Amino acid sequence: MALAATRDRAAAVAWRYSSLLPAAVAEGVVVGLGRTRTLTSSAASSALSPSVARAGASAGSLLGGSCGRTLRSVGPAGMVPAAALRGFHASPVSGKAVVGGEAPKAVALSKLKDSFLDGTSSSYLESLEEKYRRDPASVDRTWASFFRMQDGGVHPEAVAEAFHAWEMGTTNVNPLSLAATSNQTIQESMKLLTLVRAYQVQGHLNSQLDPLDHTQRPPIELLDPKFYGFSESDLDREFYVGTWDTKGFLSEERPVRTLREMVDCMRLAYCGSTGIEYMHIADRIKCNWIREQIELPSKFEYDTEMKKRILDRLIWSETFETFLANKYAATKRFGLEGGESIIPGMKALVDQLALEGAESCTFGMAHRGRLNVLANVVRKPLAQIFHEFGGMKPAEDDYSGSGDVKYHLGTSYRRPTVHGGSIHLSLLANPSHLEAVNTVVLGKVRAKQHYEEDTDRIKHVPILVHGDGSFAGQGIVFETLDMSQLPDYEVGGCIHIVINNQVAFTTDPKKSRSSEYCTDVAKSLDCPIFHVNGDDVEAVCRAFELAASWRQKWKSDVVVDVVCYRKYGHNEIDEPMFTQPALYAKIKQHESAMTQYMKRCVAEGALGQGEVDDMKSACLSVLSKEFEAGKSYIPK
Repeated sequence: MALAATRDRAAAVAWRYSSLLPAAVAEGVVVGLGRTRTLTSSAASSALSPSVARAGASAGSLLGGSCGRTLRSVGPAGMVPAAALRGFHASPVSGKAVVGGEAPKAVALSKLKDSFLDGTSSSYLESLEEKYRRDPASVDRTWASFFRMQDGGVHPEAVAEAFHAWEMGTTNVNPLSLAATSNQTIQESMKLLTLVRAYQVQGHLNSQLDPLDHTQRPPIELLDPKFYGFSESDLDREFYVGTWDTKGFLSEERPVRTLREMVDCMRLAYCGSTGIEYMHIADRIKCNWIREQIELPSKFEYDTEMKKRILDRLIWSETFETFLANKYAATKRFGLEGGESIIPGMKALVDQLALEGAESCTFGMAHRGRLNVLANVVRKPLAQIFHEFGGMKPAEDDYSGSGDVKYHLGTSYRRPTVHGGSIHLSLLANPSHLEAVNTVVLGKVRAKQHYEEDTDRIKHVPILVHGDGSFAGQGIVFETLDMSQLPDYEVGGCIHIVINNQVAFTTDPKKSRSSEYCTDVAKSLDCPIFHVNGDDVEAVCRAFELAASWRQKWKSDVVVDVVCYRKYGHNEIDEPMFTQPALYAKIKQHESAMTQYMKRCVAEGALGQGEVDDMKSACLSVLSKEFEAGKSYIPK
């Protein structure tokens, strides 16, 4: 009964000493099963079991050096040296010594099988701690350090390693100072973890999304290291930030980083030309996947070949719009000027989808930029487009309506990809009612998946292109999102592209919605949202590629919000200076994305100015040739 009661008491204090000392020998005291006795060197042969001897050596390594070394004299005079323990074994029950054997070598603390939590062990440790609490000077300095470190949260293994490093001369840090700094270190690490989380949650609010810098957003206090008590002198200090089961900056693969490195990387990932919202997603694995893609030690860069491809696609996008504006100045076309980078982005999207197993993409979109998508993405013959712009009747016998149908027609095309394969693209015909085509696109894709037994929903992908006003304002958008995961309606995720030109017809964003972003409705479905500055064409392409990879991997919706501007009015006949004079004063002075990227490529050495001029000339030559062919084009 007495032994049971003692063990109950041991359990009550076990949490204080867990993993600290198994059946320990320390300060001249041998702690054995059910008995505690103070020994002198001459009495050491009376009550040592193999477990006690082994534990004593480990205790010595914990308090005075590395595991596997002999027990050091850290207690008062008369402490039993490890040499005095050799040659004696004892029964763990009787405690009687058996002469002639040798105590096993000390093993690492983590490998010990014996527990120190028998009754007298915990009683001894508890009494020793009480003695320390009354007067820290009354116990040996190593035990005092031990309890200070325990109070500060320092793990015993760290204590052993610190003592060993100090003795070997590999560090100048006195291990007795660990306890004094432990609480501060823990608090600073926690503050840094909170700073990282702030960037992950709110970094997008400080990202540089507006090409015109028309809307000024206040700085976010939580993203400033000074808010957490860090100063300039802390920037080059190293901190432990490794977190279990987390990817990116907090990964255990590289747990120690300087504050400067962390802040620079977080600003690059979350406060550059791309702002990412994903922390509303409940699935930790999905969040980790996004962190692996964006939390990089340096800025993501395309190779020279890809830069040339992006520039070529951007030249085609802008030159096509300029060509139409010159040839059909008084015709409504709802051009993409100000958002031309969406075309190389969409082409990068298609390439990435094809690379990851897609065989067809079905597009649905409204009027804005539709002609450009038809010409440069879905590859409707340019001669046919110019033929229809010239007022000729298209091939369909039942065609009727007003002159706006040029940008309502659809087409399909099997397009080769840059990776050597091909993918089928189709753009569905669209009525004048915004977003009405959404469910038609999803229904067509679902039918393809059904009849081709695409149960993994990888081969056929729906892509919807929205305006910022319609995505936030049209109820069908949320209704379609809400049905997207229902068993009879799911299509494996839809990729949503928002042409966010920051004006809905003539309405400013702050007067058209209550939310921060036009895409906030998508958060209800745990969709990641990539906000990207339309003037940074490489960032646009990267966002589209990530969206493609997300859709193919996780089979759920994803949104790419391309923040751009509208160079002209709602249509080319409107005069926007009447409704947005300040905004359009900036637009008139603003360089196009193509001009900016050409200068960048030349400055970086990716292309020479001559190569850029040749690319522009080749594009203009093809457009002129197709324009002439359109005059005699015969619909098939």
